Amino acid sequence: MKLWLPIAGLTWLTLASARAQVTVDVTLDQEQFLPSEAMPAAVRIVNNSGQPLHLGATSNWLTFDVESQDGFLVPKLSDVPLQGNFDLAPAEMETIHVDLQPYFALSKSGRYTITANLRIKQWNQALSSGERTFDIIHGAELWSENFGLPPRPGSTNGVPEVRRYALEKANYLRSQLRLYVQVSDAAQQQFYKVSAIGPMVSFSDPQAELDRASNLHVLCQSGAQTFTYVVVDPNGKITDRDTYDYIGSRPRLSMDDQGDVTVIGGVRRPKESELPMVKPPNEVGVPAHP
Repeated sequence: MKLWLPIAGLTWLTLASARAQVTVDVTLDQEQFLPSEAMPAAVRIVNNSGQPLHLGATSNWLTFDVESQDGFLVPKLSDVPLQGNFDLAPAEMETIHVDLQPYFALSKSGRYTITANLRIKQWNQALSSGERTFDIIHGAELWSENFGLPPRPGSTNGVPEVRRYALEKANYLRSQLRLYVQVSDAAQQQFYKVSAIGPMVSFSDPQAELDRASNLHVLCQSGAQTFTYVVVDPNGKITDRDTYDYIGSRPRLSMDDQGDVTVIGGVRRPKESELPMVKPPNEVGVPAHP
């Protein structure tokens, strides 16, 4: 006796089989973001099909859909650039890392979901990940200042480009107050970067100073006796980060006559890279205890 299945049934079974053989999962580094803040996402692809997968051959082999809780698709500004062709062997896993922020118009506060779509050309099939939920939130501005960009090496001294630093606070997950730094043009029409400085306490205001190279120095109280210090360049990149403890005196920013900014007071914690490496006894010639 022959069993005939409808074409739709065959398609569903084939797709279900593919999903069982290849899995796609998307994750985000955090659950809440400010507008223009970097949105790092990781897509994990696991191949349990028993045969190698040829991925990346087409421009749309991996795409993303972002949808608001109201049910409308978020406009895509451009395609997310991805790596070229590669093979994923059986029983292997590949993780693709992308920053989604530049490619979607996410300026409105609200709850959103993101889905990753994998197209397997050799099977003529498409698979989707589960939905990952996140929120876009707006912060409250604490401080701002316009600044001129230093002239580039070899350039003539023309009218400087004016940009704007701003410090904003936001309730991360409605339970933790966090401080952010935003760099935009003076008119706040173009936002270059938004970076998280870290947690802050509600009873203390951050201190901010610009040095002679237009770098922003920020000192923020992040705990009862702990302070976070960062240096931000004119493009919004955090170039240095330190932790200070309130020991003996309170840490604070100070500018000298040359326009250089430093932290005075408190005790700076050594960074992990500055700590001496402790080798096990068998690597230093000391016999281990029985």
